[in-house]
Amino acid sequence: MTVLDLFRLDGKVAIVTGASSGLGVSFARALAEAGADVALGARRVDRLAETRGVVEATGRRALTVQTDVAVPEDCTALVDATMRELGRVDVLVNNAGVGTAVPATRETPEQFRAVIDVNLNGCYWMAQACGRVMRPGSSIINISSVLGLTTAGLPQAAYSASKAGLIGMTRDLAQQWTGRKGIRVNALAPGFFASEMTDTYPEGYIESMAARIPAGRKGDGAELAAALVFLASDAGGYVTGQTLAVDGGLTIT
Repeated sequence: MTVLDLFRLDGKVAIVTGASSGLGVSFARALAEAGADVALGARRVDRLAETRGVVEATGRRALTVQTDVAVPEDCTALVDATMRELGRVDVLVNNAGVGTAVPATRETPEQFRAVIDVNLNGCYWMAQACGRVMRPGSSIINISSVLGLTTAGLPQAAYSASKAGLIGMTRDLAQQWTGRKGIRVNALAPGFFASEMTDTYPEGYIESMAARIPAGRKGDGAELAAALVFLASDAGGYVTGQTLAVDGGLTIT
């Protein structure tokens, strides 16, 4: 076996939530290119057809399931469908997320709770459902954010709180499951990558942040997906409970 073989996911099955657009599509493509069959979950099931095509173009199998991760029953249904149609669950990518940029004195309880319900609670319900069926050697990757580690000049208390909470949850699940179940649990903390959320940022905002990023640019989705494959595969077999910032150095400034 060569070192590159450690990055292969042949014979594995992955679940990707929030798979209807943006980084979710990049993650699904990368996992399929590494050899995994992929179950795709999202609220906008009509847009999952395109992601399914991306996966199947690599020669891998794909399954689409309408999923609102804020609803525990939907999470269980996605995992059940994956087990029934694809036979196993080896990798979970907790990617579904929403964001707001509401000043703290004006954010309503409903707005705050809606972000927490998807970004934090939804990841827990998905991890819980997968943890019940995953075999030893499986991997959970929670998609956090650098905003769980630092601030970036926008009023994003709910989003930052949810992503910081996800980092804490990652550590605890790793402590609970790595030794007992053989399930590794890690988080990625992306910096600025093109997504539906960044499309809503004020004009020129990302460009204005370049001075804080040693790399001097926003990230490319393939760079983040490569880090994801590392954590999902045997290449990351001795890594658990960690948060890997893929941010061009933003969090060291």
